[in-house]
Amino acid sequence: MFPAVISLHLTPSRLRGTFALTIRRTTFVDDLMRDFAKSLKALGLMRLGLMRLGVSALFAVLAFGHPAKAANPLELNFGLFGPSYDGRVAPCEKALGTISSQFQEKESTFWNSALTITGYGNIHEVAFRPWQSDNIPRRYCSGSVQLSDGGVHAVHYSIIEDGGFAGFGQGVEWCVTGLDRNWAYNPACRAARP
Repeated sequence: MFPAVISLHLTPSRLRGTFALTIRRTTFVDDLMRDFAKSLKALGLMRLGLMRLGVSALFAVLAFGHPAKAANPLELNFGLFGPSYDGRVAPCEKALGTISSQFQEKESTFWNSALTITGYGNIHEVAFRPWQSDNIPRRYCSGSVQLSDGGVHAVHYSIIEDGGFAGFGQGVEWCVTGLDRNWAYNPACRAARP
C-alpha cells in the first residue's frame, strides 16, 4: 500500500477562505526522486552546479587522455576508391535523338505546346573536359534546331559520362535558346555551355 499525500490548496485571501483538498497516491519512485533532488540541493549541484561539474569532468578527461597516433597499415582505408572515369563520351550526334524526345515530352507535358524538333544543323563540339581531369567527363556541343512552327533556334548541350539515370549510361543536359521557359539555364542558355 502506498502512502497518500494530502495537499491543501488555499485560495487568495480576497476570495474568503475557499480551499480544495487533493489526495494523490505516491509511488516508491516518487519518493526516491524527491530524496535525490533534496540531496542535490544540499550539495549545491542543482541547475548551474550540474553543468559546471559536467564541464569540469570533460576537461579532466581530455587533459589526461592519450595523444592521437597515426593509423597502422591495417587501419588504413585501402579498399575505398573514388570514381574512375575513362573519358569515353559519345560524339555530339549521338545525343540528338534524346534531345528530340525529351524536348517533345517537356513541351507537351509542362507547357501544353505541340512544338517538336524537326531538324538539326551545324552540330559541332565546343569543348571536351574543359575543367580539371578529376571532374566528370563532359562533351559540350552546340548547333541549331528547326522546330515544327518553322522557327530556328540555337541548341546547347552536354553529354555526361555516367550521367544517366542512377549513374548508368551517358546523360544529356540540353537547352534550346528562347524556349528555356523555366529559366533553368538562363540567360540565353549560358549555363548549358562550358
